[in-house]
Amino acid sequence: MKRSLNIETQKLAGQKVRVSGWVNNWRAHGKILFIDLRDRSGILQVVFSPSKNESLYKVAETLRPEWVISIEGTVKERPKGMQNPKIETGKVELEAESLEILSQAKTLPFSIDDKGYEINEEKRLKYRYLDLRRERMKKNLVLRQGIIHFMRDYLKNEGFIEVETPILTKSTPEGARDFLVPSRLEPGRFYALPQSPQQYKQLLMVSGLEKYFQIARCFRDEDPRADRQAEFTQLDIEMSFAEQEEILDLIEKLYIALVRKLMPEKRITKIPFPRITYKSVMEKYNSDKPDLRRNKNDAEELAFAFIVDFPMFEYKKEEKRWDAVHHPFTRPRTEDIKEMKNNPEKILAHQYDFVLNGYEIGGGSLRSYKPEILEAVFEIMGHKKSDLRKKFGHLLEAFEYGVPPHGGIAPGIDRFVAIVSNEPSIREVIAFPKTGDNRDLMMQAPSEVEEKQLKELHIKTTKSKTQ
Repeated sequence: MKRSLNIETQKLAGQKVRVSGWVNNWRAHGKILFIDLRDRSGILQVVFSPSKNESLYKVAETLRPEWVISIEGTVKERPKGMQNPKIETGKVELEAESLEILSQAKTLPFSIDDKGYEINEEKRLKYRYLDLRRERMKKNLVLRQGIIHFMRDYLKNEGFIEVETPILTKSTPEGARDFLVPSRLEPGRFYALPQSPQQYKQLLMVSGLEKYFQIARCFRDEDPRADRQAEFTQLDIEMSFAEQEEILDLIEKLYIALVRKLMPEKRITKIPFPRITYKSVMEKYNSDKPDLRRNKNDAEELAFAFIVDFPMFEYKKEEKRWDAVHHPFTRPRTEDIKEMKNNPEKILAHQYDFVLNGYEIGGGSLRSYKPEILEAVFEIMGHKKSDLRKKFGHLLEAFEYGVPPHGGIAPGIDRFVAIVSNEPSIREVIAFPKTGDNRDLMMQAPSEVEEKQLKELHIKTTKSKTQ
C-alpha cells in the first residue's frame, strides 16, 4: 500500500491507509493505547485497542519515543468532544490494524518538544540531525525554501537568467581571506573557493547575458565572529546597462512582493524604501545600518532602507595603505584618475548597502568597466600594475572585447531569513551551520587527513606552538 502523509488523513475518513514516521509520544487510557505519530507534515493520533487485536496491542506497548514505525489501519472520525483543534488532523484518528517497527532509537540527548533555545548550542550542533526534528527548525527551513523559490520565479519573470558559476576558482585579493584548495595534478598550485561570484558575473556581462542571477554559495576564511559563517548563501544579481536606481528599484519591488506573498503578517515601515547617504546616516545614527522601525519591540515590523554614496576608499592604519571600502571593482563617482590618486579620501563610490532592522542584508555597486579606472584603483590600494595583470589579467583582457556598463547587488539569504523568522542567529535558519570559529561539531571538521593524501598533494604540515 502506498504511504500517505499524516496531513492527508484528515480527508480520508473511512479509508484504509499506511502511514510512517516517528513516535512523538505515547499514552495509555485504561486499556487503550494512543500513539502520536510524527512525520514532516504533522501529527496523527493512532489508536491501539486490545479488544480489536491483542497481539498488536502488546507490540505497541513496547514502542518508545523517536522509534521509526509504519502503521496500516482505517481512518476514523473522532467522537465529538474528543477532537483536538491544536493539530490539523485533530478531527480524525487512525485505528491501527498492523504495525512494523522500522528502527529503534536511543534516548535523545535533549528534548525536541520545545524551541530549544535553552539547550547548549554546541550540543545542538553536534546532534544537528536531531535538533532539526523540532517544529521551529522545520518551519525555518520551509520558509527559507519558500523565499528562495519566490526569488527564482520573480527574477525569471523579470527576464533574468540563472547561471551557476564555478566553486573551484582563482585566489585574488577581494577583501577577505580565501579558502585554498591544493591541486594534486599541479603541485604547488592552488584553487580558491569563491568569496563571491564577483568576477564570473562580470564576465557574464561581457558575454552578453545582460541579466544574471544565482543563489550562490560563498566562502570566506574570516577570524572567529559570533554570527558569521565560513560559508553562506546570497542572492547574486548582475545587470548590464543599468543605473544604480534601476537596481535598487528591482530589489525594492522584489522584497515588497516577497513579504506580501510569504509573510502577510509583516508590516513594511515605509514604501518606497528610504535612500539615505552614508554621510547623513553616520551623522544621524552613527551607524551605516540603522534600525528605522517605528516600534523596535514590534517583531512584525520590517524597516528596509538603502544606504548610498559610500566613500570609495578607507585608510588601513595598521597596513599604512588605502583599501576599497566595498571591493576594488566598485566604480568611483569620478573618472578623473589624477583626482583619485591625489585625494582618495574625498572620492565617493557607486556603492549601496541594503539594510533591514539594524542589519546589513546586502550590498552592491556599479562596476568599473574601464581598465584604466580599475588599474588606478588597484594602484591606490598599493598594488603594482604587474600584480594586477597577474591576478586579474583574464578580466582585463575580457574588457578589451567590448564590455557594457554594469552593476549588481547581493542580498544575503541567511540574515534575511533569520530576521523575518525572529531568530537571534543565522545558525537557526541554516540546516547544518558551523560554530562562530568555523567548526562543524557534527562532522568533526576541520580534521586531520591521512599522510598518504598529503603526499599526493605534495604538502607537509607543521605543528604550531599552541598545538
